[in-house]
Formats: sequence, C-alpha cells, structure tokens
Amino acid sequence: MRLLNASGCLDALTAPEVVRSLDAFVTKTITPLPREGNVPVRIAEVEGGMLNAIGLANPGIDRFCKEMLPRLAGIEVWASVGGFSTSDYAELCARLDDEDVAAIELNLSCPNVDEVTENVGETVAAARGATSKPLYAKLSPAVPDVAETARAAEAAGADGLSLVNTIRGLALDERTLRPVLARGAGGLSGPALRPIALAAVHACRGATNLPIVGMGGASTGRHVLELLAAGADDVALGTVLFSDPGAPGRIRAELEVELAALGLVDPDNAIGLAHVDDLSSLDSKSRVDTPGDPGKRLHTGLNVPG
Repeated sequence: MRLLNASGCLDALTAPEVVRSLDAFVTKTITPLPREGNVPVRIAEVEGGMLNAIGLANPGIDRFCKEMLPRLAGIEVWASVGGFSTSDYAELCARLDDEDVAAIELNLSCPNVDEVTENVGETVAAARGATSKPLYAKLSPAVPDVAETARAAEAAGADGLSLVNTIRGLALDERTLRPVLARGAGGLSGPALRPIALAAVHACRGATNLPIVGMGGASTGRHVLELLAAGADDVALGTVLFSDPGAPGRIRAELEVELAALGLVDPDNAIGLAHVDDLSSLDSKSRVDTPGDPGKRLHTGLNVPG
C-alpha cells in the first residue's frame, strides 16, 4: 500500500516536507491550455467537509513541463490531466509520454467545469493510444453505475482506477440564502464523502481486476484500513491535508495499531477483506508472528530501496 495525495489538495513546491511523507505526489489537474478557473468565492467549509469550485485553474501543459516538472525532480510524480474532448486527453498524454512522470491520472469527473467529456471508454482509449505510461481513470461516484464505468475504463486500456472524485453539493449563505460559492454548486470532499467512496471502491473491486487508489474523507488510520478492506490497493489523502499537514505520519502510525489489533502483518494483507466471508481462512503468512518471533514485522513506512 502507498499513501498519495488527492489531486489539488497539496502543492509540492510550497509544502515539500509533506510531499516527502507520501509515497507519490499527484499534481493538480493540468489542461492543454492555461486556465484561470472559476471566479471567487471558490472554497467553502460546510458541515461534514468542504466545497470547492476551483474550475481546473492551472498553468497549462507547456508551462507545467518546462517550469514545474524540473522542480519536482527526485519525487515520484503522478500527473493529473483533464480536458474537454478525447483529443485533449490524447494530446496531454502524448506530451507527457517522454516526461519524468510515473503515472497519468485521467480526471474524467470534475464537477466544476461546464464541458467535460462523458464517454469514459472512448477517452481512456484515446489516452491509451497516446502513451505507454500507466493510466489511472479517476471516476465520479455520481454515475448511475460506477462499476460498469470501471469496466468500460478497464476494457479501454486503463491500468488502474482512482476512486472517487468529489460529488456535487451546494451551500447557502446563512444571512442571504444565496449560494456561498460564486459558481453555485461545487465539489464536496471530506468526511461526508467517505461512505460514498467506500461504496464505489467496494463495487469496483468486485467488478474489475484493476488496482484502485481509494480516496474520499480518509483522515485516520481506521479510515485507510476501511478503504483497503473495501478493495483499494493504495490510498490518497485529500481534505485532511489542509487542516493537518502532518496527517500522513499520524495516519501511518494509527494504521499500524489497527493492523496489529486484527493480527495482520502489513497493509497489503487488509486489501479486500470486506469481500472475504471468513477471515479465519486467511493464509497464516498474513498474520503477525507470535511474540518473540523475529520473523515478519508490520511495515507501514515509505517504500524505500531494499
């Protein structure tokens, strides 16, 4: 299991120490041309989380490759890309094919722009034809059947899934009863999104063989454990990073305690447990060794050579 950040929830250039506490850094979504995004107000706290309507503000692919990527040297970078047509995604993936990025996350589900491509299979296929990089399809939980959407992404050549993106929500000003965000609705993230994310991860684990990055309201080791049990292979932290930049280290420690309480060796042994009828059937190698045995130990630290 790896810990990542959710796209848009961390700036690697202003918070490098937080990035170093993760296993990989996911960039803010990059589009073919620069975008200023939506007009303020673009972020609002709400009960149960946060609404944002940033609108994919970014410098565009050319500046990203020329100015930002060189400053991220030494970091495992996943580039999030977004567009408004299948050709946009193909162009972005082709541009990144020779760049130093470990994977490309296809943002197929941003709720904060007016024109987004809706044909997941067609878009993934176009991206697949443009790059040899690993492709992760980031899906919305608001589609009628997220498992069917995941199967379409898999059939089109996706290498993994990112589950889930934010879901549309609205907040009204307590005095004026007008929308708080200038755009009106925005993407809801944080604790309220967690049960929705768990449901999507659980459904897609049962429907595909693709590795899954689970995300949505995870802020404790227990939350990470539950995403793993639902079927995630890796977990991304989002809204929690705004209020607690030290969350990755704290969550790793909490996860170690949670695993030990279940008698599990490491996080990977928790993957998919929600799909197992009888936990006693787990292979003994998945269990923590008895006290005094110098064999297996819990490992929840960063991936390091050797």
